[in-house]
Formats: sequence, C-alpha cells, structure tokens
Amino acid sequence: MATGPHVIVLGNEKGGSGKSTTAVHVAMALLSSGLAVKLVDCDHRQKTSSRYFENRRNWSERHDLGLAVPAVGLLGDEEADVASACLDVELQGGFDAVVVDTPGRDSAVGRAAIARADTLVTPINDSFIDFDLLGQVDAEDYQVTKPSFYAELVWKARQQRARVDGDTVDWVVLRNRLSMLEARNRRHVGAALEQLSKRVGFRVVPGLSERVVYRELFPKGLTLLDTGHLPSNSLSHVAARAELRELVAALQLPLAHRLAGQDGSSAQGAA
Repeated sequence: MATGPHVIVLGNEKGGSGKSTTAVHVAMALLSSGLAVKLVDCDHRQKTSSRYFENRRNWSERHDLGLAVPAVGLLGDEEADVASACLDVELQGGFDAVVVDTPGRDSAVGRAAIARADTLVTPINDSFIDFDLLGQVDAEDYQVTKPSFYAELVWKARQQRARVDGDTVDWVVLRNRLSMLEARNRRHVGAALEQLSKRVGFRVVPGLSERVVYRELFPKGLTLLDTGHLPSNSLSHVAARAELRELVAALQLPLAHRLAGQDGSSAQGAA
C-alpha cells in the first residue's frame, strides 16, 4: 500500500464546472477538522484556488482574524517528466491530505496528478455539454453509446496506478449546480451518469449548488465555514454548509471520521 498523504485530485478538462470552488471548500473542511492540509494549484495561468487563499491570508492579516490557511503550492505547465517530479515534491511534508486543483484543459501536470490520486473528484454541471467530457449519448433515447476521452484517460491512469503500487483510484463525479427548474434534463443526465458509472467505474454524488455567495466571498478568501466572519448567516448559507458537509461525507475519505460533527467553528484557528 502507498504511504504519505491522502491525495484528492479535482480533475476536469472543462472550465466553469466549480472545480476550484470545490477544491477550496474541501481543503478548508479538512483543515478545520484539525488535519494538516496542503492545496496544490496546477493552473498557473488562472490561479483561482491559490489566489483564494492569498486573499484569505491578506484579509486575515489586515483585520487580525487569525484565520486558518492551508499550505499552498503552485505548479506550471512543465513537460511530463518535470511535471511528475514537481508534483512529487509538492506531496512531501508530512501532510494528512493534499488537495490538487488541476487546469480545465489537457496538461502534463493534470495527467500526473490523476496518476497519483487516491480520490479523483470530477465536478460537472448538470448538462449534456459537460457530460460529453465523460461519455456520448444517443440523441433520441439518451442512452450512453460510448465513453469519451476523459473517461478513457482516467481508465488508463487507474490501470497504471494499479500496476505501480497496487492501489486503486476512487473516482467520484460531482453533479454541481443542479437546477430544480430543469427536472426533465436532470433526469436524463442522471440516468446517463448511472449507465456510464457502471461501465467505467465511478460514483455519482451531489455537489454544490449555484450560489452567489461563492463569488462574493472570493475577494476576502472567506468560505462558508467561517461562520463568525460572514456578513450574514442566512438560510441560504446554512443550506450551503449542509451541502458541503454532505459532499465531504459522500467522498468517503479514510479521514472522514475526523470530520464527524464538523460545523465549521474550528475553522478560525491560528494560521
């Protein structure tokens, strides 16, 4: 069995799926449980997740809040061998968990991250545009006709991982931004995901809903877990925190017992 931190990779070659938002909140949920956590941002162009924590550190220092901030690493688009070596360095340091946010495009570092994942999380918007990344469907009956390139990429990475150290990659697909107004489309996408999950081997779990609060909190680097520092504690915020707790529980991480009863109150420890 492999040793070292539990590596959680957020992987999706399509932008706009909520990948970085999910990465940040999963990292904070683990950090607020008392785990030693590092976030590795592999998108050196956009830098969304690393910028989030840079904003958090600046806001905390400006207002003397003492907000907890995970260790942060940033990787670029190196060649395959270099990307793999750089990622190995980022995984060192005695962390309990390392959350890796990969670019929304094909990249050497993204492929290297998938190969090292213990848990691979692929957020998708609830539409057949996003589903096409994973599989293709018949236009009349929405039955899955074949896996697409990303599913094949993950399949090969899992085979390689099994050959290298005998470990498996637990692949989880998050259905982000579920809309209650498109019930028919939601049913079709859900049925297609269920078909494909049995074919290529992933679990489907609910992700994060579309909420303005995620965009509003970015400049300050705050998350929904920072209950004592949010401008309000609306019912929407309470519902969003419940979604996050359910998401982290659904990941079924081997660290999950450390998250029991997590309400976010410990997320305000010293940085």
